[in-house]
Amino acid sequence: MKITGETSMNRTRLVLTGLAVAAAIAVSGCDPQPASEGAATTPSAAASSAAPTSTAASTAASTPASDAATVKACADIKKDIEDNATKIAKAEKIGPPAGHFAVSAQWAAGSVAILAHSMSANEAVTAASEKIQNEMMSLSDAYNKSADAKPSKKALEAAIKELDTACSAA
Repeated sequence: MKITGETSMNRTRLVLTGLAVAAAIAVSGCDPQPASEGAATTPSAAASSAAPTSTAASTAASTPASDAATVKACADIKKDIEDNATKIAKAEKIGPPAGHFAVSAQWAAGSVAILAHSMSANEAVTAASEKIQNEMMSLSDAYNKSADAKPSKKALEAAIKELDTACSAA
């Protein structure tokens, strides 16, 4: 039965990872900045966008939009971290032997949510959120390997502090 549970968990992780990759690919094709930039500029400014001075103006206009996207990403990621902590606590109450699968799956799901919200952020926030995502996947792996796992969350806490630093600079 343990083998069946591990196989099922591996399939679940594969599906969640596949969905995360599909979402990343789908969202990477979307660029919300040109739409918001186009709405902010007048038709005459859009028509003369080939001029060098206009390019500098559009770069300046995209910076606040980028910062706004980063601020929103930071808020969303922090909310994801809090939501995930609540769901992890709930899954841990299930207890071994089956509870570790629920905890492992929740860590994986939480990492996917972090990944999804970090795509529109600046480089520093994206890098910090990637570290959080990697630590969550490491915790998922640890819980998946053992029903009695009690992995350290210090690396995750350090990654969260790094995110807080990156977000405060945005």
